[in-house]
Amino acid sequence: MFDMQRLEAVDIQGEPPLHEPERQYYYMKKCREWAVREKERAGRILTMSIQTLGCQMNAKDSEKMTAVLAYMGYEETEGPVADFVLYNTCTVRENANLKIYGRLGYLKNHKKKNPHMKIALCGCMMQEKDEVEKIKKSYPFVDLVFGTHNIYKLAELLYRQIRSERRVVDVWDEPEEIVEDLPGRRKYPFKTGVNIMFGCNNFCSYCIVPYVRGRERSREPEEIIREIRSLVEDGVVEVMLLGQNVNSYGKTLDDPVSFAELLRRVNEIPGLQRIRFMTSHPKDLSDELIEAMAECDKVCSHLHLPLQSGSTEVLEKMNRRYTKEGYLELVSRIRRRLPEISLTTDIIVGFPGETEEDFLETLDVVRQVRYDSAYTFIYSKRSGTPAAAMEDQVPEDVVKERFSRLLGEIQGISAEITDSRVGQTVPVLMEEVNEQDGSLITGRLSNNAVVHCRADVSQIGKILPVKLTESRGFYYMGEIQK
Repeated sequence: MFDMQRLEAVDIQGEPPLHEPERQYYYMKKCREWAVREKERAGRILTMSIQTLGCQMNAKDSEKMTAVLAYMGYEETEGPVADFVLYNTCTVRENANLKIYGRLGYLKNHKKKNPHMKIALCGCMMQEKDEVEKIKKSYPFVDLVFGTHNIYKLAELLYRQIRSERRVVDVWDEPEEIVEDLPGRRKYPFKTGVNIMFGCNNFCSYCIVPYVRGRERSREPEEIIREIRSLVEDGVVEVMLLGQNVNSYGKTLDDPVSFAELLRRVNEIPGLQRIRFMTSHPKDLSDELIEAMAECDKVCSHLHLPLQSGSTEVLEKMNRRYTKEGYLELVSRIRRRLPEISLTTDIIVGFPGETEEDFLETLDVVRQVRYDSAYTFIYSKRSGTPAAAMEDQVPEDVVKERFSRLLGEIQGISAEITDSRVGQTVPVLMEEVNEQDGSLITGRLSNNAVVHCRADVSQIGKILPVKLTESRGFYYMGEIQK
């Protein structure tokens, strides 16, 4: 979504503006002039392939970069090779880094055949100095390298690379400012994510995120409300408020505003129909927020509440700053005020020092809470985190056996919960044509469950009443009700 009037008002004959986002608009127009000439040289349209690894915040960043490149004249292609290939990287697990190197190796010969091709790397992996040095030394054909703090400078960095005809590496250790007032090309015209804060102050012992995303920084609530109002005017009916820990939103503002207060303000926006948010840290989830969720009619009946482990001893090693008992008490308070809430979670199996007794504590929490679903992970060392240096790494065969038991427990509970809702008629946001069966439309319930039903493509983007006719484990089959 572009503010075309504001963009076109920027004069590119003089010096670039000093302030954002006009400065980036200036470079976008400069790059567009270059792209016109490049298109004439190639004798065809210019293509782009933006490949996103990682979280919803990475996906949101990619939407913005896609829009910037589209304005310049690039058209998206589904293939891995294009005139402009950009990898928006994740580094939560080291195998994510290995994927990037594999893909770069694949592109090397394509770059030789098409030397005008642009290859760019950005995102969390680029905040690691060792990885950047490896790129500089071993992958000289990469044209652009930038990190998480200056994603918004894509146009400016590309213009520098075009003019110099040399690789540009621009990675910041710390953010300078929050610049969100840029266009974005949404995957879905009717729903999108909205960044409300950046960074993390928690420093869980297994997690690299605070080191690559920086410390917490919250956007001003007025900016967030203004952005969502604009999105609603452009057809959005559902937003997801994004942050590494949304529960601590507002603490860094000059005039602190709680996440619960923000939620209430967003709920008042006319035309908006659904509000989601991710991710919540249990230690910061307040009774004020629980009350706001209960009273705000647009907030979806779904809460993702990462557990990671059910053992208080392991949680202490993880630096999670809550206990098993504290977590269960929080769930109890949530369920008392929000009896219909669907809870999902993250669980790590095989954290260093985890005993069989610790694992049984995790199973106990799973049985007590009865999650609708869970993202389960086998612990893997992440260089640069305290946990990587811990002793008592759990043997692989033990971890795999525990992981299998956990998965079986979660799947059984999830199937029971899903079965219990069959026969209900619920509001469903119709999202897209089903990939396996073109006669079906896939939609999403307020509780984040998925349903497939026969519908017309004209109904995509609408919230319709759907009867859940059949449970198939993690999803439903349904019928639209008139």
